[in-house]
Amino acid sequence: MSSNRWNREQLKLAFSLYCQLPFGKLHSRNDQIIELARLLGRTPSAVAMKLVNFASLDPAITTSGRKGLGNASALDREVWDEFHSDWESLVLECIEIDRQFRSESAIEPTPDSLDDFDLNDYAGETRRAIIEQRMKQHFFRRAVLASYGGRCCMSGLSETRLLVASHIVPWSHDKANRLNPSNGLCLSALHDKAFDRGLITVSDDFRVLVSTQLRNSPKDSILKSALVDLHEKPIEKPERFLPRADFLARHRTEVYVG
Repeated sequence: MSSNRWNREQLKLAFSLYCQLPFGKLHSRNDQIIELARLLGRTPSAVAMKLVNFASLDPAITTSGRKGLGNASALDREVWDEFHSDWESLVLECIEIDRQFRSESAIEPTPDSLDDFDLNDYAGETRRAIIEQRMKQHFFRRAVLASYGGRCCMSGLSETRLLVASHIVPWSHDKANRLNPSNGLCLSALHDKAFDRGLITVSDDFRVLVSTQLRNSPKDSILKSALVDLHEKPIEKPERFLPRADFLARHRTEVYVG
């Protein structure tokens, strides 16, 4: 068993999980909290309590009238600040910490963390690079979908298999923020494609803007109901990780066709 004092590595794994769970699922019965507790040699209640401590540092939670436990430590705050200043490095570090902990405890990763890749086709550094890439994408997807309650913020669609954690500033355009959940929107596959092609965007006051190319196109009932009718309607804001204004401005300037 671990000592009662949490160390930095344990806190980083705990905060990584905090980002990937909805606020309402920060409890000791959650299977992912139970798995992390096994990995850390702690009780599920202790891990759940630590995640709720992190919630007390989250302005998205506290400004909504909800509360964490209110006894977060100075080290909790340091880990919070580290993540928010460099998501890419911290997620990569958590992948390595997780790998080391699992090696020591012989606990295998959950199958969904590797999606449907057949890793038997790869070996050595190539296999490791694929696993690392998939786990980074897995973190971003889970963090974004958890923040939006597993629903497309424009259409309300909740079928997980049709949801995309869509980057506001494209993955290839901003390495420093490609794993930042505030650079993400939860969109259906259709709305993700339209957003990626610049046919829709989001205003500073979180309203959908639809390109005139779509609004002036020949009338198509599906296009009208799915996209055109969304023009100037508000998106559903996330529970956490509100899209940053500078990211939205870049999408409107660099991607949106107007």
